[in-house]
Amino acid sequence: MRPRVLAALLAGGAVLTAWGASPTLAQEKGGTLRLLARAAAGTIDPHINYTLQQWQIFYIAYDGLVTFRKAGDQTGFEVVADLAEALPTPENDGKTYRFKLRPGIKFSNGQDLTTDDVVASFQRIFKVSGPTAGTFYNGIVGADKCLAAPADCTLEGGVVADKAAGTVTINLSAPDGEFLQKLAVPHAYIVPAGTASSDQGTTPIPGTGAYAIQSYDPNAALKLARNPNFKEWSAEAQPEGMVDEISYDFGLTEEAAVTAIQNGDADWMFDAPPPDRLAEIGTQYAAQVSLHPLSAMWYAPMNTRLAPFDNAKARQAVNFAIDRNALVKLFGGANLAQPACQILPPGFPGYTPYCPYTAAPGTTWSAPDMEKAKALVAESGTAGQEVKIIAEDTVVSRAVGVYLQDVLTELGYKASVQPISQNLQFTYIQNTNNKVQISISQWFQDYPSPSNFLNVLFSCASFHPGSDASVNIAGFCDEAVEAKMKEAFAAGVSDAKAALPVWTEVDKMVTDAAPAAVLFTPKRVDFVSSRVQNFTFSPQFYAIFSKLAVQ
Repeated sequence: MRPRVLAALLAGGAVLTAWGASPTLAQEKGGTLRLLARAAAGTIDPHINYTLQQWQIFYIAYDGLVTFRKAGDQTGFEVVADLAEALPTPENDGKTYRFKLRPGIKFSNGQDLTTDDVVASFQRIFKVSGPTAGTFYNGIVGADKCLAAPADCTLEGGVVADKAAGTVTINLSAPDGEFLQKLAVPHAYIVPAGTASSDQGTTPIPGTGAYAIQSYDPNAALKLARNPNFKEWSAEAQPEGMVDEISYDFGLTEEAAVTAIQNGDADWMFDAPPPDRLAEIGTQYAAQVSLHPLSAMWYAPMNTRLAPFDNAKARQAVNFAIDRNALVKLFGGANLAQPACQILPPGFPGYTPYCPYTAAPGTTWSAPDMEKAKALVAESGTAGQEVKIIAEDTVVSRAVGVYLQDVLTELGYKASVQPISQNLQFTYIQNTNNKVQISISQWFQDYPSPSNFLNVLFSCASFHPGSDASVNIAGFCDEAVEAKMKEAFAAGVSDAKAALPVWTEVDKMVTDAAPAAVLFTPKRVDFVSSRVQNFTFSPQFYAIFSKLAVQ
C-alpha cells in the first residue's frame, strides 16, 4: 500500500485500558460521512499516488479489471473479478491473461467503459511514469520500451483489445505468480482513454466506483458524492455506498480531531489519536474504538549513495544503536506496536524471525548495543559528519526524528531534524535531487506478498534518480540480492508457497545490508463518532468508507 506507502498512522504514549468492538447496528442509507486528516496526501491521480490515505479514497471511486474482496476479514486479501466478468485462467504457460469486460459499466461522466479505456489506462501507467511501472508492470510485453520512452508507450503486443468481443488480453514476457494481485491495486485502475498523460494533481478523473470525486483542495478538503452512473455489479468487488456524500477535511491537529469526533462534529480521523488522549478514548469511548494489527513497518531509510550512509558500517551502527522499546513506548506502548528487526513484518508470508542488530543477536530484539555501534562508527571513519533527518510534521514522526537525532549525536554525528509537511514529505524523501541522508517513513503492504516489501522498497528497478516516485528511498541496489529476488519470483510462478523460503533468504540479505533501520510494527487505531454504523476494517483496504453508514 502501500503505496503503499504509505502513510502515517498512530501516536501513542498512554496505556489503553479498554477497547470495544466497533458499532454494528441497523444500517440506513443517506447522509454525509465526515472524515478528517491533519493534511492531504498529494495528487488524486490514481496512477501516481502511492499513499494509503488516497488509496482509501481510490478504492471507492475507481475500479480495475480485478480487485481485492471488500470484506472485513482475512478474505479481504483475496483477489476477485471487478470490471472483468471473471478471474481469468492463465494461458500460454502463465504468460497470457484474457479478461472479458462486464457490459454496461459507465464512468461517472456518463461515458461507457470500453476496451479502449483499458488499453489506454495501461499505457498511461508508463506515460505518467507511475511509481510501480518498473516493478509491478514491467513484465508486460512492450513495457521495456515504455520504461525507456514513456511518452511513446504503446505496449504493442502486451495489452491487446478485441472491441467486438469485449475482451482485453495481457501478454507477459515471463510468467508472474503475483500478476493478478498487481492488477488489483489502484495503479492499475481504469480511467477514460482521453485522460491526459500527466499528473492530474487536484483535477478529478472520472471513475467507475460508487463515488466520484467532486473537488479537491489540498489545503482544505476533498469532496465525494455518489456516482450517478453507478449500478452495483458485484458487492464483493465494488459495493454500493451507504452515505450520499463524503467530506474529507484537512488541517485540524490530531488533538482537535479527537475532540471533533467526541463532539459529533466529525466521524473518523486518518491520523492516530495523540498520546494524551489514548487512555481517555480507550475507556470513555471504548465502543467507538477498534484496534487492528497491520502488515506494516515504521522505518528509517538510509541513503546508500550519500555520506555517511554510503558506508555499510555506519548504517549497521544506526541499527545497533536504536532502542526499539523506547520507540514503541513513544508510539503508545506494547498495545499499539512491537519492536521490529527485519524488513518483513511478523505473520507476513515469508517471515521467519531474524534479529542481527541487537545486544543478543538471534530471533528477537533485546536491547541496543551502543558499544558495538560506536565501534562501527569508528571503523567507518564517518564520525563528526553532519546528518539531517527528514521527518513528517506529525506528532509521532517529529518525536521519532528527535529521538533519532539524539542517537546519531551520541554516535558522534552532528545531527539535526527537519520536519516537512505530511503532504510533501514522502515525495521529498524519494527525490535524489533533495539529497536526503536519512528519513522517517512508513510502509504498508500493497498486497500480501513478501515481494511487496523487499522488491518494491529495495530493488534496483524501484530506484529512479531525480523522481518524486522513487520508492527505493535508500537507493539500494545489490547484485546478489537482485539475483535472489529473481530466484524467488521464478519459484513463485507455479507455487507461491514454494517461493517463501527464498524470500526469507532475501529478507535476511537486505536486513544484513542495512539500507534501513526497521523501527517497529504498528497497529491501527480507528476512532469513530457515535453515529457511525457498520464500521468495516479490511486487512487490505483498512476502513471501507463505502460500507460506513451514519445515523
